[in-house]
Amino acid sequence: MKPVCLIGPTASGKSSLALALADRINGEIISVDSMQVYRGMDLGTAKPSREERERTAHHLIDLVNVREPYDAARFARDADAALLGIRERGRKPIFCGGTGLYLKAWLEGLGESPSSDAALRAELEATPLEELLAELRIKDPETHDRIDRRNPRRVVRAMEVIRLTGKPFSAQRAAWRKGETRPARVIGLRRDPEDLRHRIDERVDQMFAAGLVAEVEILVSEGLEENRSAAQAIGYRQVIEHLRGERGLHETTELVKTRTWQFARRQMTWIRNQLTVEWVEVERSADMEELAGKILERPIHADVR
Repeated sequence: MKPVCLIGPTASGKSSLALALADRINGEIISVDSMQVYRGMDLGTAKPSREERERTAHHLIDLVNVREPYDAARFARDADAALLGIRERGRKPIFCGGTGLYLKAWLEGLGESPSSDAALRAELEATPLEELLAELRIKDPETHDRIDRRNPRRVVRAMEVIRLTGKPFSAQRAAWRKGETRPARVIGLRRDPEDLRHRIDERVDQMFAAGLVAEVEILVSEGLEENRSAAQAIGYRQVIEHLRGERGLHETTELVKTRTWQFARRQMTWIRNQLTVEWVEVERSADMEELAGKILERPIHADVR
C-alpha cells in the first residue's frame, strides 16, 4: 500500500482524519509540521495530545530543542527512517501536516539546494527585508515575483542559496520536477472558507485559554528567540511581541487569528501550485470515521465528500 499523505490548511481537520485512517489501516502517523519538531512548542502548533499519541504512534514530533535549526533536508532523512521502522513493524505510514515544503522535499527530493551556512544566514537575517527583495529581484526575478514576502524566512533562504551557489533559486527548485516522485497517495483537505475561518478562530481562542502565553514565556527563557525560524512561527511571534509590551492580550489574540487565516490561504495556494493532489471536501459536520472509510473505498482521484 502506498503511503497516504494528508495535506491541507491549518485547522482543516488533518489530524482527526489521520487518526481515523490509522485506526482503519493499522497505521502510524508521520508529522509533516516544521514547528512540531520543537520540544515545548505544543499549544501554538496544535501538537497531538498525549491521548492521541497513545492511541496511534506519531513520529517526527519533539525531535529538537528550540535553539536547534531544522530544515526540509533533515525532515526528508528523518521521514525515511520513520517510514522504514513503520514498515518493519508491518504497519502503514500516514504522512500528516501542513508544511507543504517538507512533504514536497520527501516526495520529490531537494534538487541542488546547499545546506545552510550559519555565518551567511546571520548576515542575511540582519539585512532589512527591502534590501534582500531588491537583490532577489535582480538575481532571480522569477522567485522574486512568486515568493511569500510576508515570510522573511523564505526570502532569506532564497538569497542564501543564490549567494552560496551563484545560481537562481528558481532553477534549483525546478530540479524537483525532473526526477521521479515517490509513490504515494496525496490527499488534500478543503473546507468552505467561512467554516475554516470559524475553526481557526476557535482554535486560537483555545490555545490562549490553555496557556499559550505561559508556554511562550518558558520557551523564551530556553532560547526561542535565538532560533529565527521557530520564533517567527505564527502565534509565537505575536505573543513574544505581546510580552515585550507591544500590544495587549486581546489585540494579540485577534492578530494571531488574522495571521493564521492569511497563512491558511497561502497554504491552499501553495498546495494547488506545487503538488498533485486528490481533493477531499470536508463538510462542516463531517464525521472523520465515515470520511476515512469513503477515502479508502473510493478509487484514487475520485471525488470524495
